[in-house]
Amino acid sequence: MTRTVQTLPDAAAPPTPEPQARRNRRRVRLLLWALVVVLLAGLGWILVTGLLARAELVGSRNDLSSLRTGMTTPSDPTASAGHGTDRGELALQAARSAAEHAERAHRLTAGPAWYVAAHLPFVGGPFETVRGAAEVLDRLGGRVLPAALRTVDRVTADAGGSHINLAELRRAVPDLEEASQQAALARVEADRLPRRTWLHSVDHARGQLLAGLKRVAPVMENAAVGARLLPPMLGEGGPRRYLLVFQNPAEARGTGGMPGAYAVLTADKGRLALPQFGRDTDMATARPTIDMGAEFAAMYAQYDSVKTWPNSNMSPHFPYAARIWSAAWHAKSRQRVDGVLSLDPGALSALLAAVGPARMADGTSVTAANVVDLTERTNYAMYPDPVRRKAFLLDVARAAAGRLLTAAGDAQRRPALLRGLYEVLHSGQMTVWSAHADEQQELNARPVGGSVPQGPGAYAGLVVNNAAGTKLDYYLDRSLEWSPGRCTADGREVTVKAVLTNRAPVTGLPLYVTDRLDKPAHGARRGDNRLLVAYFATAGAGLVEARLDGKAALSAQGTERGHPVYTFDVEVPRGTSRTLTLHLLEPLSDRAPTVLRQQLTRPLHVTVRRGPRCAGAGS
Repeated sequence: MTRTVQTLPDAAAPPTPEPQARRNRRRVRLLLWALVVVLLAGLGWILVTGLLARAELVGSRNDLSSLRTGMTTPSDPTASAGHGTDRGELALQAARSAAEHAERAHRLTAGPAWYVAAHLPFVGGPFETVRGAAEVLDRLGGRVLPAALRTVDRVTADAGGSHINLAELRRAVPDLEEASQQAALARVEADRLPRRTWLHSVDHARGQLLAGLKRVAPVMENAAVGARLLPPMLGEGGPRRYLLVFQNPAEARGTGGMPGAYAVLTADKGRLALPQFGRDTDMATARPTIDMGAEFAAMYAQYDSVKTWPNSNMSPHFPYAARIWSAAWHAKSRQRVDGVLSLDPGALSALLAAVGPARMADGTSVTAANVVDLTERTNYAMYPDPVRRKAFLLDVARAAAGRLLTAAGDAQRRPALLRGLYEVLHSGQMTVWSAHADEQQELNARPVGGSVPQGPGAYAGLVVNNAAGTKLDYYLDRSLEWSPGRCTADGREVTVKAVLTNRAPVTGLPLYVTDRLDKPAHGARRGDNRLLVAYFATAGAGLVEARLDGKAALSAQGTERGHPVYTFDVEVPRGTSRTLTLHLLEPLSDRAPTVLRQQLTRPLHVTVRRGPRCAGAGS
């Protein structure tokens, strides 16, 4: 019998199991495709939201620019009559719009996709910067600007009379202190963002943001301090009396210019008045009795600075001059003052630019454009007689001060006056000293106090005092170059170069301007000048060598507020420059110096160069 063997068809055979490796590869491919899809979606989301956020940030920046412009232009007098939009309302609208743009930009960049992108190694820098910038602007628009605008509205609102509303200013203190803290925090957060990324435009935007915050943070801090100080200083708790001194930089002194005309300023519950004006000659007979200490005496006793009114402010430390002036006024009038204020024609120019021109009794218009020239140059040609000239200058001071008081009592002009006042106080063009210790402690730490700082930080101070009795410093140009050198075991080598240029014209100057009261023995020409040039160095520094136009120069050495001071007697002929070069050895530091900027007619030109980093130097 034949046996037949049956075989099952292929279709019925059991399936062969798929290898594990093949399954793993398929899963990896699926995972990679999913990851690609997620990344593309994330990149698409970042691209779309980034473009939207950029538009919002640009909108916020434009609104902030409009706000700044609106807050610095004079108010429209027709607005109050219903013929235009009130500037305060426009500012509020701009601030709200800026805040809304910034909030939307922050919301767009705050999601998980942006968080992941910002933390990617090597490529996340621009995303981190954009994300952080949006958050900083949101903080600025949501917490800083509203407080500032509320304060402006409160303080500038018409209080029903010609005075500053001190109660509203006092109520603004908590808001301003919170805004100051938020502005400082925003500055710190912006500074922490990546400095350099692979996207230059983002780096540039970060730099602009940080530069703006470096301006905003001090403004808010000063506003908070001002809100604390102004109520008591403006007579909230009782009448205050101040001596207001006008300095003339045509004859240089340490705090700016020789003290000239003066006025008495009174403040009572926000109401300001100027009941008395006087000439500098009125103070010539005042003999104050005040002990300024051994250090001051060592520096300035030879000039009889305490009892000689024209030499009372040879030190650049304004509180010294203020204390002497306060004591001089008491010796003359038997009245004590609560403080001293000082300003110069440059400050008057800035303030008149804010509130408009003043008009003198003879019809002369005193404007922002002509007040400096009028008081420092042309008046000497107009009035050869010193008595008539001093009377004219007193009339200028009276007219300008009266215009400012009128603006303080005008709700429409007050915002512009406050902005102008802030600028001159912050720049050091106007300085303030208080006889009340708690107030003076706050003033000392700010430009408004005019103090030479104490402490170990790097410092560079070029100070000139006119030693000829001329009025030629109107034509004086100054430049200061500070260059750090190599680091040694004894400290850092520093080279300082100061250039003084006498640009007095050859002809046309009155004799009163050019006359040399120092009576030089050599053949000086009309227009030649003589200066005492002092350099205030970093505490702990030592002078290695000094040269004037390349030749060895001798200096008188002293100390003021912890700073070594080197003083040189320098003749500056008309139409020439003198170059003073100092080689110093200073304590190790990698920080740029704080620069003293003496307020003269022509600004000081400063160059601070970078040097090699010093091991072990304080940052």
